[in-house]
Amino acid sequence: MKPIRILFLLAALIFAVAARPQGTNFTAAASAPQPPTVASAVDREITAIEKQIVDIAEAMPEDKFNFSPEHLNIPGSDYKGVRSFAGQVKHVAASNYFIWSPLTADKLPEGLKDGNGPENLKSKADIIKFLKDSFALGHKAAATLTTENMLLAPEHSKSTRLRLATFGVAHAYDHYGQMVEYLRMNGIVPPASRVGSD
Repeated sequence: MKPIRILFLLAALIFAVAARPQGTNFTAAASAPQPPTVASAVDREITAIEKQIVDIAEAMPEDKFNFSPEHLNIPGSDYKGVRSFAGQVKHVAASNYFIWSPLTADKLPEGLKDGNGPENLKSKADIIKFLKDSFALGHKAAATLTTENMLLAPEHSKSTRLRLATFGVAHAYDHYGQMVEYLRMNGIVPPASRVGSD
């Protein structure tokens, strides 16, 4: 090989190494997709329900955010005392905090005393922020899971870490179903059911 060609290849290699993003590894193993972990699998499920719940909460107009089917007075129905739409959203968020905070050791937000959420949250914007913050905690909780600790109970809990992490997802899906009906009772097609949605 000619010396000039060797110098050119050496210069190209130095340039490629210098220009690569920090932490990039050129080995074939590093470019292969990484297998999922317990943490990434649970985080994916949290992301899926987070999108559903946040989308549906944002779809309900501000003037209908306190809607309850009790107000419809449907003959033969029994909606007395059920949560309003806003109450459903606050309940999901409050429950997320109660379920996931043992995994992260985070303190509960100020004013959070029960599954109904803080009483001072009234506006749609404040309630949705509370909801989004609760899912941020969920992602933080998922990140704590390892194959070594997932079957251990965190302090002050009888449930395993994996059970708490996945129960938050299951609980949110239960309330998502109820929230879908609240939207439809108000003539609103839920975002996930609209034409063109995935």
